[in-house]
Amino acid sequence: MAVKNLNKISTKAPNDFYLDKDDAQKKVDKLAEKISEKLTILNAQKKYSILVIFQGMDGSGKDGVTKQVFGATHPAIITAVSYKKPSEEEFAHDFLWRIHKNTPEKGRLVIFNRSQYEDILIQRVHKWIDEKRVAKRMAAINAFEDLISFDNNTIVLKFFLHLSKEKQVEKLQERIDDPKKQWKHNDGDWNEHELWDEYMKCYEYVLNESTIPWYIIPADQQWYRDLLVAQAVSDKLDSLDLEYPPLESERFGNK
Repeated sequence: MAVKNLNKISTKAPNDFYLDKDDAQKKVDKLAEKISEKLTILNAQKKYSILVIFQGMDGSGKDGVTKQVFGATHPAIITAVSYKKPSEEEFAHDFLWRIHKNTPEKGRLVIFNRSQYEDILIQRVHKWIDEKRVAKRMAAINAFEDLISFDNNTIVLKFFLHLSKEKQVEKLQERIDDPKKQWKHNDGDWNEHELWDEYMKCYEYVLNESTIPWYIIPADQQWYRDLLVAQAVSDKLDSLDLEYPPLESERFGNK
Protein backbone atom coordinates (compact mmCIF):
# COMPACT_ATOMS: atom_id res chain seq x y z
CA MET A 1 0.00 0.00 0.00
CA ALA A 2 1.38 3.38 -0.98
CA VAL A 3 2.14 5.80 1.83
CA LYS A 4 0.81 9.15 0.64
CA ASN A 5 0.96 11.08 3.90
CA LEU A 6 2.68 9.81 7.05
CA ASN A 7 1.04 12.59 9.05
CA LYS A 8 -2.31 10.84 8.50
CA ILE A 9 -1.08 7.52 9.91
CA SER A 10 -1.58 7.21 13.66
CA THR A 11 1.44 7.25 15.96
CA LYS A 12 -0.51 5.72 18.87
CA ALA A 13 -2.27 2.51 19.83
CA PRO A 14 -5.97 2.30 18.93
CA ASN A 15 -8.27 3.44 21.73
CA ASP A 16 -9.85 -0.01 21.88
CA PHE A 17 -6.56 -1.94 21.88
CA TYR A 18 -7.09 -5.19 23.78
CA LEU A 19 -4.09 -4.83 26.14
CA ASP A 20 -3.17 -2.14 28.62
CA LYS A 21 0.37 -0.97 29.27
CA ASP A 22 1.18 -3.51 32.00
CA ASP A 23 -0.25 -6.50 30.13
CA ALA A 24 1.51 -5.42 26.96
CA GLN A 25 4.84 -5.31 28.81
CA LYS A 26 4.28 -8.84 30.12
CA LYS A 27 3.64 -10.03 26.58
CA VAL A 28 6.77 -8.26 25.31
CA ASP A 29 8.81 -10.05 27.99
CA LYS A 30 7.40 -13.42 26.92
CA LEU A 31 8.03 -12.69 23.26
CA ALA A 32 11.60 -11.62 24.04
CA GLU A 33 12.22 -15.01 25.69
CA LYS A 34 10.70 -16.79 22.71
CA ILE A 35 12.83 -14.75 20.31
CA SER A 36 15.91 -15.67 22.34
CA GLU A 37 15.08 -19.37 22.07
CA LYS A 38 14.45 -19.17 18.34
CA LEU A 39 17.65 -17.24 17.72
CA THR A 40 19.61 -19.85 19.65
CA ILE A 41 18.36 -22.44 17.14
CA LEU A 42 19.13 -20.09 14.24
CA ASN A 43 22.67 -19.75 15.58
CA ALA A 44 23.12 -23.51 15.80
CA GLN A 45 21.55 -24.24 12.42
CA LYS A 46 23.44 -21.55 10.49
CA LYS A 47 21.00 -21.62 7.61
CA TYR A 48 19.67 -18.07 7.88
CA SER A 49 20.89 -14.68 8.99
CA ILE A 50 18.70 -11.76 10.01
CA LEU A 51 19.17 -8.04 9.49
CA VAL A 52 16.90 -5.79 11.56
CA ILE A 53 16.78 -2.14 10.53
CA PHE A 54 15.43 0.59 12.79
CA GLN A 55 14.82 3.99 11.24
CA GLY A 56 13.01 6.93 12.79
CA MET A 57 13.34 10.48 13.92
CA ASP A 58 15.41 11.31 17.02
CA GLY A 59 13.53 10.18 20.11
CA SER A 60 11.54 7.45 18.36
CA GLY A 61 13.12 4.76 20.55
CA LYS A 62 15.59 2.83 18.42
CA ASP A 63 17.78 2.00 21.43
CA GLY A 64 14.81 1.29 23.68
CA VAL A 65 13.09 -1.16 21.37
CA THR A 66 16.40 -2.96 20.78
CA LYS A 67 16.79 -3.50 24.51
CA GLN A 68 13.20 -4.65 25.02
CA VAL A 69 12.97 -7.05 22.09
CA PHE A 70 16.49 -8.50 22.07
CA GLY A 71 17.61 -8.00 25.65
CA ALA A 72 16.99 -11.66 26.52
CA THR A 73 19.11 -12.95 23.61
CA HIS A 74 22.66 -14.13 24.26
CA PRO A 75 25.07 -11.37 23.16
CA ALA A 76 27.16 -13.87 21.18
CA ILE A 77 24.27 -14.22 18.71
CA ILE A 78 23.47 -10.57 18.03
CA THR A 79 25.34 -7.40 17.11
CA ALA A 80 24.00 -3.84 17.17
CA VAL A 81 25.55 -1.31 14.82
CA SER A 82 24.82 2.40 15.17
CA TYR A 83 25.43 4.55 12.10
CA LYS A 84 26.45 8.14 12.67
CA LYS A 85 28.27 10.64 10.48
CA PRO A 86 30.64 8.73 8.15
CA SER A 87 34.33 8.80 9.00
CA GLU A 88 36.90 10.16 6.56
CA GLU A 89 37.67 6.62 5.42
CA GLU A 90 33.98 5.87 4.91
CA PHE A 91 33.46 9.07 2.94
CA ALA A 92 36.26 7.93 0.62
CA HIS A 93 34.24 4.84 -0.38
CA ASP A 94 30.82 4.33 -1.94
CA PHE A 95 27.96 4.86 0.52
CA LEU A 96 27.25 1.13 0.93
CA TRP A 97 30.84 0.21 1.81
CA ARG A 98 30.41 0.71 5.54
CA ILE A 99 27.03 -1.03 5.42
CA HIS A 100 27.94 -4.22 3.58
CA LYS A 101 30.81 -5.12 5.87
CA ASN A 102 28.42 -5.17 8.85
CA THR A 103 25.78 -7.49 7.39
CA PRO A 104 25.18 -10.70 9.37
CA GLU A 105 26.81 -14.03 8.69
CA LYS A 106 24.59 -17.11 8.72
CA GLY A 107 23.45 -17.95 12.22
CA ARG A 108 23.53 -14.38 13.51
CA LEU A 109 21.27 -11.36 13.82
CA VAL A 110 22.51 -7.81 13.28
CA ILE A 111 20.59 -4.70 14.29
CA PHE A 112 21.14 -1.46 12.37
CA ASN A 113 20.34 1.62 14.46
CA ARG A 114 19.92 3.88 11.46
CA SER A 115 21.20 2.40 8.23
CA GLN A 116 21.95 2.80 4.54
CA TYR A 117 18.78 4.86 4.31
CA GLU A 118 20.45 7.77 6.08
CA ASP A 119 22.21 8.47 2.78
CA ILE A 120 18.90 9.30 1.10
CA LEU A 121 17.29 10.90 4.16
CA ILE A 122 19.50 13.42 5.93
CA GLN A 123 21.61 14.04 2.84
CA ARG A 124 18.49 14.63 0.77
CA VAL A 125 16.82 16.87 3.35
CA HIS A 126 19.92 19.08 3.50
CA LYS A 127 20.33 19.10 -0.30
CA TRP A 128 23.79 17.57 -0.08
CA ILE A 129 22.87 15.25 -2.95
CA ASP A 130 20.67 15.86 -5.99
CA GLU A 131 17.58 13.91 -6.99
CA LYS A 132 19.44 11.89 -9.61
CA ARG A 133 21.79 10.56 -6.93
CA VAL A 134 18.85 9.88 -4.63
CA ALA A 135 17.24 7.67 -7.29
CA LYS A 136 20.54 5.89 -8.01
CA ARG A 137 21.11 5.23 -4.33
CA MET A 138 17.57 3.97 -3.81
CA ALA A 139 18.06 1.51 -6.67
CA ALA A 140 21.40 0.45 -5.19
CA ILE A 141 19.82 -0.13 -1.77
CA ASN A 142 17.09 -2.31 -3.28
CA ALA A 143 19.70 -4.29 -5.21
CA PHE A 144 21.85 -4.63 -2.09
CA GLU A 145 18.98 -5.96 0.01
CA ASP A 146 17.98 -8.34 -2.76
CA LEU A 147 21.56 -9.59 -2.98
CA ILE A 148 21.97 -10.43 0.69
CA SER A 149 18.48 -11.97 0.79
CA PHE A 150 19.14 -14.21 -2.21
CA ASP A 151 22.83 -14.93 -1.78
CA ASN A 152 23.10 -15.36 1.99
CA ASN A 153 19.59 -16.29 3.15
CA THR A 154 19.43 -12.99 5.02
CA ILE A 155 15.99 -12.07 6.31
CA VAL A 156 15.67 -8.28 6.16
CA LEU A 157 13.20 -6.78 8.66
CA LYS A 158 12.75 -3.02 8.37
CA PHE A 159 10.96 -0.98 11.00
CA PHE A 160 10.05 2.68 10.67
CA LEU A 161 9.35 3.97 14.18
CA HIS A 162 6.59 6.47 13.49
CA LEU A 163 6.79 9.24 16.09
CA SER A 164 4.61 12.34 16.17
CA LYS A 165 6.12 15.79 15.90
CA GLU A 166 4.67 16.73 19.29
CA LYS A 167 6.06 13.62 20.98
CA GLN A 168 9.52 14.33 19.58
CA VAL A 169 9.50 17.74 21.25
CA GLU A 170 8.69 16.01 24.54
CA LYS A 171 11.48 13.48 24.06
CA LEU A 172 14.07 16.10 23.13
CA GLN A 173 13.12 18.21 26.13
CA GLU A 174 13.57 15.18 28.40
CA ARG A 175 17.19 15.06 27.28
CA ILE A 176 17.62 18.52 28.78
CA ASP A 177 15.53 18.08 31.94
CA ASP A 178 16.41 14.52 32.99
CA PRO A 179 20.00 14.15 34.31
CA LYS A 180 19.97 10.49 33.28
CA LYS A 181 19.27 11.43 29.67
CA GLN A 182 21.38 14.57 29.30
CA TRP A 183 24.20 12.59 27.72
CA LYS A 184 21.90 12.09 24.72
CA HIS A 185 21.28 15.81 24.24
CA ASN A 186 22.51 17.41 21.03
CA ASP A 187 21.59 20.97 20.09
CA GLY A 188 21.59 19.88 16.46
CA ASP A 189 18.57 17.64 17.09
CA TRP A 190 16.40 20.73 17.52
CA ASN A 191 17.61 22.04 14.17
CA GLU A 192 16.62 18.76 12.53
CA HIS A 193 13.22 18.98 14.22
CA GLU A 194 12.57 22.21 12.33
CA LEU A 195 12.93 20.20 9.11
CA TRP A 196 10.20 17.74 10.13
CA ASP A 197 8.04 18.14 7.02
CA GLU A 198 11.00 17.57 4.71
CA TYR A 199 11.97 14.45 6.61
CA MET A 200 8.45 13.07 6.35
CA LYS A 201 8.49 13.57 2.58
CA CYS A 202 11.81 11.74 2.34
CA TYR A 203 10.58 8.91 4.55
CA GLU A 204 7.46 8.56 2.40
CA TYR A 205 9.72 8.18 -0.63
CA VAL A 206 11.78 5.48 1.09
CA LEU A 207 8.71 3.58 2.27
CA ASN A 208 7.14 3.69 -1.19
CA GLU A 209 10.23 2.87 -3.23
CA SER A 210 11.60 -0.02 -1.15
CA THR A 211 11.37 -3.47 -2.69
CA ILE A 212 11.32 -5.16 0.71
CA PRO A 213 8.39 -3.63 2.58
CA TRP A 214 8.62 -1.75 5.86
CA TYR A 215 6.71 -2.19 9.08
CA ILE A 216 5.32 1.21 10.10
CA ILE A 217 5.33 1.13 13.91
CA PRO A 218 3.43 3.74 15.93
CA ALA A 219 6.06 4.98 18.40
CA ASP A 220 4.45 7.53 20.70
CA GLN A 221 3.79 4.84 23.33
CA GLN A 222 6.84 2.74 24.14
CA TRP A 223 4.86 -0.31 25.26
CA TYR A 224 2.86 -0.45 22.02
CA ARG A 225 5.93 0.15 19.88
CA ASP A 226 7.85 -2.63 21.61
CA LEU A 227 4.93 -5.05 21.38
CA LEU A 228 4.46 -4.57 17.64
CA VAL A 229 8.15 -5.02 16.89
CA ALA A 230 8.48 -8.06 19.16
CA GLN A 231 5.43 -9.67 17.59
CA ALA A 232 6.69 -9.04 14.06
CA VAL A 233 10.12 -10.54 14.82
CA SER A 234 8.54 -13.52 16.57
CA ASP A 235 6.16 -14.15 13.67
CA LYS A 236 9.00 -14.06 11.16
CA LEU A 237 11.05 -16.52 13.19
CA ASP A 238 8.00 -18.81 13.41
CA SER A 239 7.77 -18.80 9.61
CA LEU A 240 11.31 -20.17 9.20
CA ASP A 241 12.11 -23.87 9.24
CA LEU A 242 14.34 -23.60 12.28
CA GLU A 243 15.59 -26.79 13.90
CA TYR A 244 18.67 -27.88 15.77
CA PRO A 245 21.13 -29.75 13.53
CA PRO A 246 21.31 -33.51 14.15
CA LEU A 247 24.20 -35.25 15.83
CA GLU A 248 27.05 -35.84 13.42
CA SER A 249 28.39 -39.31 14.22
CA GLU A 250 31.57 -38.53 12.33
CA ARG A 251 32.62 -36.31 15.22
CA PHE A 252 32.97 -39.42 17.32
CA GLY A 253 34.81 -41.48 14.74
CA ASN A 254 31.80 -43.51 13.57
CA LYS A 255 31.47 -43.88 9.83
